[in-house]
Amino acid sequence: MTTLYQNELTLTQAKWLYLSDSVVELLGFEPHELLQKPSLDLVHPDEFPRVKQLHYDTIQQDKAAVLVYLRMRHKDPYKGYILCGVSRTVVHNVLVGSVSFASPGAKALHNASTAQEITVITESAESNFQFKRWSDPSPMPKSPIPSSMALPASPSPSTSSWGSGSPRNSQSPRRISSSANQSPSVSPERRPSREDLISFDHLSNKSFRTAFILDRFSMNCTILYCSNDLLVSQTSAVSRSFFDFVAKKEEEIVRSWITCVKGWGVNEKGQPSDGGFGFGRFTLLTEGRDSVSRMPEPPTPSRHRKGSTSRGNGNGNSRSQRSGTHVSRSTPTGGRLRGPTYSPTSDASEQFLVDAIFSAHSDGLMVILRRAS
Repeated sequence: MTTLYQNELTLTQAKWLYLSDSVVELLGFEPHELLQKPSLDLVHPDEFPRVKQLHYDTIQQDKAAVLVYLRMRHKDPYKGYILCGVSRTVVHNVLVGSVSFASPGAKALHNASTAQEITVITESAESNFQFKRWSDPSPMPKSPIPSSMALPASPSPSTSSWGSGSPRNSQSPRRISSSANQSPSVSPERRPSREDLISFDHLSNKSFRTAFILDRFSMNCTILYCSNDLLVSQTSAVSRSFFDFVAKKEEEIVRSWITCVKGWGVNEKGQPSDGGFGFGRFTLLTEGRDSVSRMPEPPTPSRHRKGSTSRGNGNGNSRSQRSGTHVSRSTPTGGRLRGPTYSPTSDASEQFLVDAIFSAHSDGLMVILRRAS
């Protein structure tokens, strides 16, 4: 079970701004009980200093598609603190992501393979979730390579295409680190409490990104939520198909990506769950188009001749179509709806390449977009 969230982009409070309904099954709270409350209040006291440092680093380095394992407080005091996997992406002026139960196994391996970075805060969870890639520093000594087999030196890895490129992010862009690498220095005699002053440098400006939450159970991936107006208009986007904003020539490939990500977002029991991250690039149409195929209305039989239509009606329809008049169609409830709802995109409409991150969750699909560089 995965709940989607949105936090304000501040260091002192980081209040919950949005929570999906699954938070009830996850932590026992109704969404309204947590809205406008500091998200860090749910963190285990022993992990609070490291989580706050991690929260600062996430914002300062403009990170995206990163994952942390930590303990969060359940509403039922008898259940204590629950080990959770929390994904995070900075989206302009908010932090968006998901919270789900942390369970070892194939799903955790898949998440580690697709996330930009993994951090394990809870020490007892390191053995199950501390995965390392071959590019990460290894505790084993390097094997000697004969000079005859040595390869030419490769260029140094570039910073993550979704990171800010700051000095703190100069290591591998898909680095996986443990809590020891992320936590500030703490004296063994005394662990800082929540009341201790934790100060940080001023936050840098963030890149322009927009987050969408889509209906994962619909063919057209209806947009349920849009975080800002930076790329498309919020009022224009909500309740429309996500593919309305994808260039027609690229719709098929984007649909295949989303279908693939939906398949990842299923747990071992066949239930919707979190499924890691997928990365892609496509052309965004800022005004949108009508991507939903509409079936032509069948001809209306004449009242005077069964099984046929009058020639006059047929000619009238042809003239109507040539003049650009929309033909009404029936709705499932028997009403009439004029279509298409949205006019086709004109050549003058703005369109540009965007980078995209796709992730599937039990409460929906999350898509993060930014202008491609």
